[in-house]
Amino acid sequence: MGRSLQIVLLLALLPALALAKTWRVSMNGPLRSIQFAVNRAFPGDTILVEKGIYREKGLVIGKPLYLKGIGMPVLDGEHTYEIVSIKSDRVTLEGFDLRNSGFSGWNDIAGIKIYDAKNVVIRSNRLENTFFGIYCQNAAHCTIINNTLQSNATDEIESGNGIHCWKCDSMQITGNTITRHRDGIYFEFVTHSLIQGNNSFNNVRYGLHFMFSHNDTYKNNVFSNNGSGVSVMFSHGVNMLGNTFEGNQGGSAYGILMKEITDSYAEANHFSNNTCGIYMEGTTRIMVTGNTFDGNGWAMKIQASCSDNTVTRNNFKGNTFDVATNGSLVLSRFSRNYWDKYEGYDLNRDGIGDVPYRPVSLYSMIAERNPTTMMLFRSFIVSLLDKAEKIIPSMTPADMKEDSPMMKPLILGAWQTT
Repeated sequence: MGRSLQIVLLLALLPALALAKTWRVSMNGPLRSIQFAVNRAFPGDTILVEKGIYREKGLVIGKPLYLKGIGMPVLDGEHTYEIVSIKSDRVTLEGFDLRNSGFSGWNDIAGIKIYDAKNVVIRSNRLENTFFGIYCQNAAHCTIINNTLQSNATDEIESGNGIHCWKCDSMQITGNTITRHRDGIYFEFVTHSLIQGNNSFNNVRYGLHFMFSHNDTYKNNVFSNNGSGVSVMFSHGVNMLGNTFEGNQGGSAYGILMKEITDSYAEANHFSNNTCGIYMEGTTRIMVTGNTFDGNGWAMKIQASCSDNTVTRNNFKGNTFDVATNGSLVLSRFSRNYWDKYEGYDLNRDGIGDVPYRPVSLYSMIAERNPTTMMLFRSFIVSLLDKAEKIIPSMTPADMKEDSPMMKPLILGAWQTT
């Protein structure tokens, strides 16, 4: 009975599939308006748009359609309009050059905005000089893939985000290049979503920003030269895997800022040349493993408000300071990490040092409280103070130590790309 019903439904759909039509829009042809073609098309139709400059004064797509640009046609918002508004499920927008959206301090005008829709695909488009780039609200099961987004943001107030998702579920943000926005990618109230293989750089605030977003994964992305790399705040179940954080520098710049997050993983990431690799505040049950911290100001800052975190099997090489903290209470664990500043010995030759390593130096605590003391860095008196503190700890947390430091750098594999 069930099989018969399936056959009946398939036969009922065949006429609709056969009637699906392709519309062609061009600057010189009989059909010159994309909006006119959208209005006349039936659900499931394809609209091909040939090369040219189209000023649609706000293109609205309210039915399932496939819009494909041929030769990267330009959709010009004339510095006034939201360029494309998608208000239907199952819309695909591919191969367009969208530029010059409107700007508003009250309305989040975007190059492309998805309103309350599912199964939308935004693929291989170029967005230039937009307030917000791609904005998704109340969306689900949407794919944003292989787009290039470039704006001209210079400050946080008068700029929007590159890819902005609010109250969304099961989103896939893959292979995009995002630059010169406020935040490259922004998630707020977003669940069960994947951010993979994106390049987010030279953004004013964060390369990626999480707020109240749970059970998400971001992996194999590059976050470089942003105000800060990634901020994950008030979230749980976030997996941070195989990313590169490089050159995120400034007075409050981090590779990753973790604030009030729980039950999350940071694994197989590479932190290089950041002011601080990982900053943790109010975090609980975070696993930090298999990462490389190379040439940062601070590899990690772990505030006293953190608890039950594990830092294991990481490489710490060439950082000015390995670990800093702001208190004496230590509720996090260190094990089997490699520290290039470790000066211990291994008499039984098992590859593990026989004496503990204390990653928090006295000078790092002094510099944390009084940054002007950085002018004394590498002076003889600082070296003397640090060595004395290691022998007889008095100001650094006595329990913040590594009992099993590795004698040689660990061989760490990259996170799987699939």
